Amino acid sequence: MEITVLLDACARYLPPEKLEIIQAAYDFAAEAHLGQTRRSGEPYIEHPLAVALELADLQLDTTAIAAALLHDVPEDSNVTLAKIEASFGPDVARLVDGVTKLAKLSLAAPGETRFSGNTTYERQAENLRKMLVAMAEDLRVVFIKLSDRLHNMRTLDAMPPDKQKDIARETMEIYAPLAHRLGIWEIKWQLEDLSFRFLEPVRYKQLARLIAGKRGQREEFIAKVIDILKAEFENSGLKPEVNGRAKHIFSLHQKAEKYAAQGRHFDEIYDLSAIRVLVNSVHECYSALGAVHNLWHPIPGSFDDYIANPKPNGYQSLHTAVLSLNGTPLEIQIRTYEMHRLAEYGVAAHWRYKANERSASHNEDRISWLRQLVDWHRDLSGAEEFLESVKTDIFNDQVFVFTPGGEIKDMPKGATPLDFAYRVHTELGNRCIGAKVNGKLVSLDYQLKNGEVVEIVTTRKNKGPSRDWLNPNLGYVKTSHAITKIRQWFKKQERTENIEKGKEILEKEFRHMGLKFPELKSLAAGYNYDTTDDFLAAIGYGGLSAHSVALTQVPVVDTPKTTTPEVTQPVNPPPGKVIDTGISVMGLGDILTRMAGCCQPLPGDDIVGYVTRSQGVTIHRADCHNVTKEDEPERLIRVAWGRNDRLYPARLQITAWDRVGLVRDISTLIADEKVNITSMTVSESPDHVTTVVLFIETKSLSQVARLISKTEGIKGVTSVIRLGEDVKRPKADS
Repeated sequence: MEITVLLDACARYLPPEKLEIIQAAYDFAAEAHLGQTRRSGEPYIEHPLAVALELADLQLDTTAIAAALLHDVPEDSNVTLAKIEASFGPDVARLVDGVTKLAKLSLAAPGETRFSGNTTYERQAENLRKMLVAMAEDLRVVFIKLSDRLHNMRTLDAMPPDKQKDIARETMEIYAPLAHRLGIWEIKWQLEDLSFRFLEPVRYKQLARLIAGKRGQREEFIAKVIDILKAEFENSGLKPEVNGRAKHIFSLHQKAEKYAAQGRHFDEIYDLSAIRVLVNSVHECYSALGAVHNLWHPIPGSFDDYIANPKPNGYQSLHTAVLSLNGTPLEIQIRTYEMHRLAEYGVAAHWRYKANERSASHNEDRISWLRQLVDWHRDLSGAEEFLESVKTDIFNDQVFVFTPGGEIKDMPKGATPLDFAYRVHTELGNRCIGAKVNGKLVSLDYQLKNGEVVEIVTTRKNKGPSRDWLNPNLGYVKTSHAITKIRQWFKKQERTENIEKGKEILEKEFRHMGLKFPELKSLAAGYNYDTTDDFLAAIGYGGLSAHSVALTQVPVVDTPKTTTPEVTQPVNPPPGKVIDTGISVMGLGDILTRMAGCCQPLPGDDIVGYVTRSQGVTIHRADCHNVTKEDEPERLIRVAWGRNDRLYPARLQITAWDRVGLVRDISTLIADEKVNITSMTVSESPDHVTTVVLFIETKSLSQVARLISKTEGIKGVTSVIRLGEDVKRPKADS
C-alpha cells in the first residue's frame, strides 16, 4: 500500500495543511521501521499504514491518524516518546503512549492458554482495565486499538494455529462487543466474521458455501425488489437511495443456531439479504415506511422503531419485515443519511475535523456507560474486580427497559429494580422502598425483562440502603455499579454513627452467642486497628464482620496443647472404610487429620493445621482463637482444602418469635436447600422467644452462608448464627 492511498482518503475531509502533518508522520514511522518485516514477510510500515487508513475511513482527526502511523514506533525501535512529542506535539505523543501501554500486556502470554490460571486471568484483567480507562479519557486511543486489532485479524494467517485461536477468542469476547457498545458497526461485524473464521473454520466455510450457492438467485431477487420499491417511492414523491446488503457470516451463524433450536432449517432463513433505504429527513423515513407497507403486507410483530426509541449506543432506524414478491419475507431498514453514518461509525462519527481540531464534542448521552468507567476505576480496588464489573455490566447480554417518562435504559441480563434505580441515580437507589413493573408491584429481587416500564417507589426520609441488599444470596442487586454505590453509602456515614452502630452490632452478636462482652482495646489491637473507634467504625459500615469477631472469643475447654474435645476421626477406622477430611497437608505424606471442634472449619474458610503430639494434624480456622494465640508457632503448618464430597458438621442457632408452623417452615427450607439435619433442639423462653439449635451436615461454607441468608427471611426469625464452639450433641431421641 502506498501513502498516496491514505492521503487521498484524508483529502476528502481534511484541508491540505493537515495532509502535510500526516505525510511527515508517515516518513518518521517509515524511517523508524526501516528494515523491519511482519510475520507475513511484508514491510512493517504496511501495518501502521493500514491502521491509519481505517481511521481515515472513520474520518478521524489529524492527531489520531498521525498517532496511528506512529503507534508502534516506541515499542519496535529506539525512538523515544520524547522525540515523538518534540516532532508532533503532546497530543500525538499522549495517544501513542496510550496505545503503547495497551500493547505491552496481552491477554495470553506466548504458549499460555487463556484462563489456564490466575496469572493469565490477572493479565487479561489488567489489560482490559487499562484499555477501558484509557478509552474513557480519550476515545481516540481505542479507535486506534480497534483498527490495530482489525488489521491484525486480517493478517492472522501468519500466526501459529494456537495463537490464532487465542487472539480470535480474545477478539470475539472483548473487542467485537466493545465496537458494538461504541456503535461502530463497520468494525464490529468484520471482527466477528474474522474471529469466527479462526474459531470455527469448518462451520465458517460451510456457511460461506451456502451463501455463495444462493448468490445469483439472491442478487436477481434483490434487483427486482429495488426496482419495484423505487417506482413506489417515486409515486409517493420520494427519491431515496435504495440498495441491498448481504448478511454477515457470523450473524447468519447465530440465526442458524436459533433456527436449529426451534427445529427449523437454514433454508427457512429469509433475511440472507436486507434492503436499506436512505432518505434526507425523519419525516421522509415514516413516509417511506408507509409506502413500503402500502406495497407489501407487513409481518406481524416485525416492526421496530429505533428512531423514536434509539438503542443505547445511539443507533437509529426503522426496521420492518414484509411479504414481498411471491410471498417471500424481506427485511427492510429505513434511516436518514446521518443515521446511517452514525450506524456505521458510532461515536467515531463525532470525531470529525473542526477548525480548532478540538473534536471531543461527541454526544455524551451515547456513551454515558463509558463515563461510569472512570468512577469504577476509582471505586474498585483490583483489576480483576474491575474486569468482572465490566463483563457483568457492559459486555453481558442486555435487557432494555423504560423509565416512566419513556427513557430507555440498558441493563445486564438478570438485573433487578434496585440495579435499575442505581443506574438512574444513586439517590434514587438509596431511597428505594419498592418497585412497580408495568404498573404492578414487584419484589426488589425481580429480574427485569425487555420492554418493561420500571417505576421506583421511594421514601422522603433519608433512610439509605439496607445491608441485606449486599447479600449475594438474596439476589437484590446484580450489577457491580449498584453494589459499589451501596458500599459507598455505608462508608460515608458519619463516623460517630458508624462507631455507635458498630458497637451495637457487636454487643448484639456477643449477646446472641451467650458471650461476655470483651475489653475492646485488646480486641481492636488483635485486628490491627490503632483505636477502638476505628475498629467499631469498620464494623459499623460493614468492613469487618461482627460474627467473625465474636467467633474468635468463643471459649473452649482445651487448647491445642492438650487433649481437645474435637470432632475426630477414629485412629483405627473400620475395615474397608476410608475416612477423608478432604485436607491436603503441605509438605507431608499421608497423615491423619481431624477437624477442630472449637471453630468447626468448613470448605471455604481459611485454615491452618496444628501438629499434635499423638493424634496427627488438627485443622483450625485461620482466625481461630486457639491458633492466633499459639505460643509454639512452629507447630502450625500450611494445609489446604482438597476435592471430595465429604459432609462437614456445622451448628446453627435460630432465634425467632414463637408461632404456629415455625419449625415446619425452617425444616422445609433446609430440606429445599438439600441440607441434612442430624439433630434439632427447640426451647422457648417465657417472653415467647423460640431458640432452635440445629446440627447439620454441609458441603461448604458458601452453602451455610446461603442457608443462613434464606433462613433469616422466614417470618418471625430475628437472627441466625453459626456457632463454632464444641457442644455435646443431643441424643437422637431427645
